[in-house]
Amino acid sequence: MIEVEAQGAGADTAPLVARLEWACARLGVTRASMGLMIVGPEEMAAINGEHRGKPTPTDVLAFPVDGPEAREWPEDGPPPELGDVVICPDAAQDPLGTLAVHGLLHLLGYDHEVDDGEMLALQDRLVDEAP
Repeated sequence: MIEVEAQGAGADTAPLVARLEWACARLGVTRASMGLMIVGPEEMAAINGEHRGKPTPTDVLAFPVDGPEAREWPEDGPPPELGDVVICPDAAQDPLGTLAVHGLLHLLGYDHEVDDGEMLALQDRLVDEAP
């Protein structure tokens, strides 16, 4: 079971939670917990400044906890904590569902800044296949 604790400033998070649960299942993560926050531009600028030294709003940030090991987590014991995805709709140029998948992939250890295009190709495939 995937548990997504979602909070957003008046945003309807249900479709994003459904997308994250679907993407986790598609990626072979059958049990885990994670957080999803929808924030405004000021809060995103503060988070981005605190964690990346860039005090401007950005579309999505991800804060992994258990990382890529979550995909092969032992069945005996508590589920892995994937981490948190923070999305700022006001800074988004992509659909929020795409940004949610993007953040999830970062939580699972993918990094488009160092790979050879694998992460963004997987993201595109997941977005295309999503119900």
